[in-house]
Amino acid sequence: MQEVQAQITELESQLSGDMLQDMDLKDKIHNLKIKLNGTRLMNSEIKCVGCGS
Repeated sequence: MQEVQAQITELESQLSGDMLQDMDLKDKIHNLKIKLNGTRLMNSEIKCVGCGS
């Protein structure tokens, strides 16, 4: 868990504030937060329980 949080912190420190440039970093951060919080994808559809996307 601490390793995942450290990865999230490292990626967040690399954010530039430019949405288009940060898209890949934000995606990686989102996926790590899913892993950290234990959120699961439901069925075969890609739905994030945490954010509803």
